[in-house]
Amino acid sequence: MKFGIVIVSHSNKIAEGVKELIAEAAPNVSITTAGGTDDNEIGSSIQKVQEAVDSNTGDEILAFYDLGSSKMNLDMVSEMSDKVIHRFDVALVEGAYAAATMAQVDSPLEIIENSVKDLKIK
Repeated sequence: MKFGIVIVSHSNKIAEGVKELIAEAAPNVSITTAGGTDDNEIGSSIQKVQEAVDSNTGDEILAFYDLGSSKMNLDMVSEMSDKVIHRFDVALVEGAYAAATMAQVDSPLEIIENSVKDLKIK
């Protein structure tokens, strides 16, 4: 599959919940998560983000996050990774769901970007 989804949240429960929700609509899309700190506390872990990107089988990554340090960790992993990572500054649940449904039917990136643009966080 061309696109995989990575969900980054300060909460492991949120990351796993979003994955569970969008997997229903996109069963053939690789969805990986990075939730919480390395000690499974509230926060963000660059190591978990790296593992989520590395273990995702998508050719390119559509990445969604919840808060500031999740965005920062995604940016750092993007700079170090060989994979193309498209980070979306949109509402986490709605954006990931919309992108996953478009990825499920092999939509091009432009269509995916258009489907989430109104969900942009300002």
